[in-house]
Parts: sequence; C-alpha cells; structure tokens
Amino acid sequence: MAEVDAHTQEEFFDVLTKTGQKTGVSKPRGDVHRDGDYHRAVHVWIFAESTQELLIQRRADCKDSWAGLWDISSAGHISAGDSSLITARRELQEELGVTLPKDAFEMIFVFLQECVTNDGNFINNEFNDVYLVTTVDPIPLEAFTLQETEVSAVKYISYEEYRSLLAKEDLDYVPYDVNGEYGQLFDIITRRYKENTIARSLSLQKQLQRYAPVSLSAELTGLTDADREALVLLIKAAAIMDEIFYLQVWYSNPVLQDWLKEHADASQLDKLKWMYYVINKSPWSSLDENEAFLTTADSAITLLPEATRPVTGWKGLEYKAAFPLLKPPGANFYPPDMDKVEFELWKSSLTEDQQQAATGFFTVIKRHSEFSLDSSLYSSTVSSTNHSVGSTHDLYSVPFSQEYNSSLTRAAEFLHKAGDLASSPSLKRFLHSKADAFLSNDYTDSDIAWMELDSKLDVTIGPYETYEDALFGYKATFEAFIGVRDDNATAQLKLFGDNLQVLEQNLPLDNVYKSKDVISAPIRVIDLLYNAGDVKGPQTVAFNLPNDERIVKDRGTSMVMLKNISEAKFKHILQPIADVCITKEQQELVDFDSFFTHTICHECCHGIGPHSITLPNGRKSTVRLELQELHSALEEAKADIVGLWALKFLIHKDLLPKSLLKSMYVSFLAGCFRSVRFGLEEAHGKGQALQFNWLYEEGAFILNPEETFSVDFTKVEGAVESLSREILTIQAKGDKEAANLLLQKHGKLTDPLKVALQRLNKIQVPVDIVPTFSWLIKYWSKDAKLVSLILIFYLL
Repeated sequence: MAEVDAHTQEEFFDVLTKTGQKTGVSKPRGDVHRDGDYHRAVHVWIFAESTQELLIQRRADCKDSWAGLWDISSAGHISAGDSSLITARRELQEELGVTLPKDAFEMIFVFLQECVTNDGNFINNEFNDVYLVTTVDPIPLEAFTLQETEVSAVKYISYEEYRSLLAKEDLDYVPYDVNGEYGQLFDIITRRYKENTIARSLSLQKQLQRYAPVSLSAELTGLTDADREALVLLIKAAAIMDEIFYLQVWYSNPVLQDWLKEHADASQLDKLKWMYYVINKSPWSSLDENEAFLTTADSAITLLPEATRPVTGWKGLEYKAAFPLLKPPGANFYPPDMDKVEFELWKSSLTEDQQQAATGFFTVIKRHSEFSLDSSLYSSTVSSTNHSVGSTHDLYSVPFSQEYNSSLTRAAEFLHKAGDLASSPSLKRFLHSKADAFLSNDYTDSDIAWMELDSKLDVTIGPYETYEDALFGYKATFEAFIGVRDDNATAQLKLFGDNLQVLEQNLPLDNVYKSKDVISAPIRVIDLLYNAGDVKGPQTVAFNLPNDERIVKDRGTSMVMLKNISEAKFKHILQPIADVCITKEQQELVDFDSFFTHTICHECCHGIGPHSITLPNGRKSTVRLELQELHSALEEAKADIVGLWALKFLIHKDLLPKSLLKSMYVSFLAGCFRSVRFGLEEAHGKGQALQFNWLYEEGAFILNPEETFSVDFTKVEGAVESLSREILTIQAKGDKEAANLLLQKHGKLTDPLKVALQRLNKIQVPVDIVPTFSWLIKYWSKDAKLVSLILIFYLL
C-alpha cells in the first residue's frame, strides 16, 4: 500500500463499527489512525508447501508504523468502496510484483488487531481479512519486484520458527499474539501437513458408509426407437448440467474435480477423497453441516509462469487452487467478499427492471473492479491505479446465458437434436424451447412447455432450485432428471392435482391471504434413468416446479415423483429407522404407501399457500424475496406439515382411505429422523427439525422410556394444524423476523432428536443412497444405439 505524500490525494477508509459493520462514513487515512476508528485491511501470506516456509517482508524504513521490522508477506488497507479480495490481489502485485488470479487466494479467518504505537500517535483498530496463498515451492527471491516505498527485503522462514520468534516477542518482528486469534494461521498449516493418513482414510470411509449404494433399474420397452436415440443426446446434455453446476458451487471447483479424478489411483486415500467428492460434488460434506473434508492442500496445482519476473532455470510459480474451509453462503453466484449490506445498497440504486435481474433466478453478480483489475494485471503493462475513494457501486449482474455461454450453447445443440428425434409433440416443444431459453435467458416458455409435457420419456433440465444460494436464496442451479413415465401410477394420482383449489380454500390461514385461482397441478410418476447437476448428497424423491412465482400464479406447478428412488429410500433407510426408533406397537404402521403418498402431498403443497404476496405497506412482493435465505427451510417445512394437514383433510372427505390416517403420522415421524440426518444446514433437514420439535413440544410425538418414539393420535391433528397456520401466516406476511425466530427456536438439534440419531449411529443405518444406473448395463447387449450412452456414462 503506497505511502501518502504531498502530491497524492490521501487515501480514504470506510469507518466501521466495533463489530465490523460499515457506518456509511469514510475518512482520510491519517484521521482514521489519529482517531482510532475501526477499519478494514487485508493480510496475505505466501506459504511454500515443499519447505513448509512462510514468506515474510521487511517493512520499509519510511513506514509510519513498525518501520524496518519483518512482517506479513503482503498487507494493505481496504480503501473506501473497495473490496477485500481485489485489495489482496492488488497489494500482492504492487508490493511484491506477484500477479495471481482469485483462485490462488484462500480466506482463512478475520483478525481484529487493536494496538497503539508511535507514542500514542498511531491508533490501529483494524479488522484484517487473512488470506493464504499456497505455492508448491518457494518463489526465487530474484523473481520478486519489490515496491521500495513499502518493502525493503523478503525472505522465507520456517513457519514453526516464525511462530517461535513471535511467541518470544522478538524485537525484529512485528508482534502478533500467536496464542490468540492469530495462532489460527499456524494451527491451520499444522493440521494440513501433519495429518495422520490412516486416521483420515478411516474418517472418509465412515463418511462414505453413510450412503447405501443402490442399483436402479428401469424398463425402456415403452420407448420408441426415436426416443432411445434422443435419450443418448439427452444424457450428453445432462452431463453439461454437471459441468455448469460444479462451477456454480465455487470457482475453483471444476479444477479440483479434474485433479481428484486424475489422481484417484495414486493411493487408497486419494481414491477415498475422489469417491466422497463425487457424492458431494464439492469439498464440503452435505451430511456434516457443509464441513470441509478436503483442504487447499488436496487441490489442483496450477503453473503460472507470468505470475512473477522470470528467472533463468525456473519454470515459474506453481500454486494450489484454493477454496475456503467454510462453504461460502453465496456459492459462486456473488463475489466471495460481498456481504448483504453491499448488495442491498447496490440494489436500492437500481431501476425496477434492474432490481428484478439482480434478485432473479438466472443471473450472477460480479464486480466491475475485478474486471478492471484482471484487465490491467494481465495486460503487457500494469497501469497504476488511484486507490482513493472507490466507485459507489461496484456490482453488476450477468445473465446465465452469457456467464455459461459456451456450455449452454453445446447443451442447446444436444437438446435441439433430441427434439428433432423425439416422438412426442410435447417433448419436442419442451426440448426446443429449453434449448432456446439456454441462449436467451428467458425460461418462461420452456417452463410452461415442461408443465404441459405428456411423454413416455420424461425430461427435466435447466436451472431450477435455489438451495445452493444460502446468502439470499435467489439464484438457481442447473440440474437434469431423465426418466420413464409410469403410466399406471401417474393415472392414480390425478386426485391430488384436481383438489388443490379445495385445499387452498380450506387451509388453516386467514381467508384474506388465500388465493382464489389455484390451478390443478399435473403429477407425473417416473422411474429415474439418469440425473446430473444439482443432485449432490441426499437424493431427492420428488420435485415441484417451476419456482418462478409469476408462472406459479398464472399456471400453477407440476410435480414429478421418482418412484424407484422412493422405493430404494424406504427399503434401505426408512424401514430400518422405524425398526430402531419407533415403538413396537406402531412399527407396523410404517409402510411405503404412506411414505410415498405424503411425498406426493408434500410436492402438491408447494403449489398452494402464499407465493406472490402484498406486504402490510401495500407493496407487492414474493415470499422468496422477503424471507431470503430463510425461505428454503421454511418452504420445505410448510410443504411437509401442510402435506400432513392436506392428507387428513382428504381422508375426512372420503377421498383417501381411512386406513391411511394413523400410518401417515407414524411414517412421517420415522421420516423426521431420516431428514434431520441430512444436517441442519440443509433446507430439508432444518425444516424437519422445526416440525419434529414443534410436534414434540405439543405432545403429539412421545419419547418413551426405552428410547423409542410414538405418535399420540389424540394430539397430532391439532399440533399439525397449529404449525401449518404459523408457517403459512409468516409466509403470507413476508415476516422474516418471525421466520428467523421460529427457526432459531425449533430448527435445532434437541435432546430427543439426539437420542434417535445416537441409536441410528450405533447400528449404522445409512443416511441416504447413492444410485447407480444398472439399466445401462442391462441394455448394453440389447440395444446397439445405447453403446455410446454407456461409454458416456463411464467417462463421467
């Protein structure tokens, strides 16, 4: 960071509160340090794996603090309006002449430094975003280009020796309390590189054992020859949904995937890493509250010769593609250093149409400054940049059609070809309209075409669910489900779709909030042939689409039930859970029909209740926009609990058999333990914890002395109705505060839930399934046209 002289405009900083929030005030650098204002800076550490050394710099003698002492590899203040990661990249280039892309920087923690130096004239109250850059080998010292006003020398030092010097408070080194917060740097490095390989392998094996491998079968006999040819093309298009989804999760995720796959045969540990990565499609474990099971030390090596000044005989800088230990809530939809305050300030400056794009399903949010920095850093000459007061609004939106253009163009070509082959007119229309949507970014026509799909070969493909966006719940991930329709099962389910308006009018909700024009929801039952994209971790048994509130309001929704997935989950998971957790007297009430029927009603109930709403101040909005990151968990809880209410209603209207009444409640109780095991960071798991705890507190669920559970049938109907009313009313009012209070109070792992989970862990009941598609092998010898499909499958 450049020192201020008489001919340079003094740098401004954003003034923060003591908790690190922006106050909206910016002040000159000198005034900030004179007054002791809280502000933000970055620390960048370069660590060489092969020698286990950290790079440190000697601060220039002209610095106004800690002059001449050894310090962090690179550091600097974040100027007013600037962002953390951009500052980290820029400081490293300016101070050391090291030019690296954003995937080299791993955010490891935030450190608050409060100190007074220079006889009380320099007060430093600084929130420091600490980044780690991991290189394979030390960078030759002659490769650095030092900024003389900032840095007088650099050297490498063993991280253990450096920690020891800091602990001794050696006067040649800028002091950091290694026994306090800053000790995290050294602890992280130690854990990564002094791991017990055997213990880590055992841990990964235990994580893998929570998934039961299941071979899914399906019959293709009902498909025409043309549809079978189209199926090959559809699976090629589905593979591209995987490609896009990996990138949506995190920007270094695709190279991590390639690296792990390439090195899977190097050792048993590497094989286990790859196997568990394939299930989670990221380095974060879905069943462990998104805890990382990999670190940047496991990641891909990238050679970047142009990163520094060239040195004879040295091939250039090699770094590890980084990812943070904590899963970024905004995934790769937003800049990693963007917070909600910055987004909301930017959004408030936009026109209504621009706001819709910013909060819409099909855009990503980027920084102008990142584009500018990349343009300057990777040009032949690096232009100087004025780091005074930054741009007021650094963010802008990019449509999916532009962000993923190369992948979507290829996917569109496959869909058009498949559409030309498809025997069903409705499938032709859907595939061609979806292909067009990939390139236009307008998904309305394709969503309507999907709802009207009437084809033996059933296809869902595109951006739909928003679970991955844990920051706001705005952005959709790409996915694909390809199946064969079960015509008999589909015909039997018409009852549910036809009664949605009746259910809406009888919801336990004030009439003012009820919709008078709910449209019947078509339901399709399929056997899954193939899935891709956002199908990580626990497998879905059904889905209700589209999620676009405008279409839901005008057209309703459609449901797809994955029957062979449901059957596998019941057999391998729910039945064993019931055998362990449900009292013997009620175990016989747990059956597949109740489980599957409630799943159907769950999906139906996504289509009723509040979606487009009018707020108390008269403003039109949607539940999703108002509840933001809380929407997914609350919506899943609503669909579950209102689904139970709806089944009871239909039974009392003699539309469903009365024999279902008790079995649906006991099957639901067993299902609570199944879903909570997904983890409370996952929307279904958190929503299920909310329901279980509410019903338990109301006395509807009972923990018996022998640590089994049962349903009190005299209390369960009232408890279900009261929770349904609570959630529906919160949604109708768009009351985020009430939603947060409800989830905080009830969406947690309580003692009764812990009892059930401990019993299940003792006998190792699987948490979920990992499907393999055995029909591919079955048709290897039957159908020459599927040979290429088989090859694609095994190459993925």
